[in-house]
Amino acid sequence: MIENLAIHQIWMDRAIALAKEAGSMGEIPVGAVIVNRLGEEISTGVNRKERERDPTAHAEIVAIREAARVLQDWHLTGSTLYVTLEPCPMCAGAILQARISTLVYGADDPKSGSIRTVANLPDSPVSFHKLEAIAGIREHKCQELLQSWFKNLRR
Repeated sequence: MIENLAIHQIWMDRAIALAKEAGSMGEIPVGAVIVNRLGEEISTGVNRKERERDPTAHAEIVAIREAARVLQDWHLTGSTLYVTLEPCPMCAGAILQARISTLVYGADDPKSGSIRTVANLPDSPVSFHKLEAIAGIREHKCQELLQSWFKNLRR
């Protein structure tokens, strides 16, 4: 268990670095990394909604699209998605559709979190796929990053 925690922390640190990049580009600082069952990075994503003027360009969606392109398959079975913020309903649905095996996220999203905070799509009747979800990895760092970004935005 401790070994898995250390691995999860390493990959979440990668997602946090990506989130910082997104924040420096004027995007809400959310970063995502998809890793295969061998522990190799398949793809990354950052929020790109403003840059692409695309409401679906969330970090998770960007990473899922890239992983499917790289693997030439939309089935991402066996992969783990690391993301700094609990996925919204759209992203939770895409994670389930892509058959991602494990989701690891940092901070809960009290407004639209759809893994456990506001809704629980993976355990609901709409889900046909079993998703292992692990919350709270580097939670404080992820929350702090988002809070400071929004604080600076309001200035």
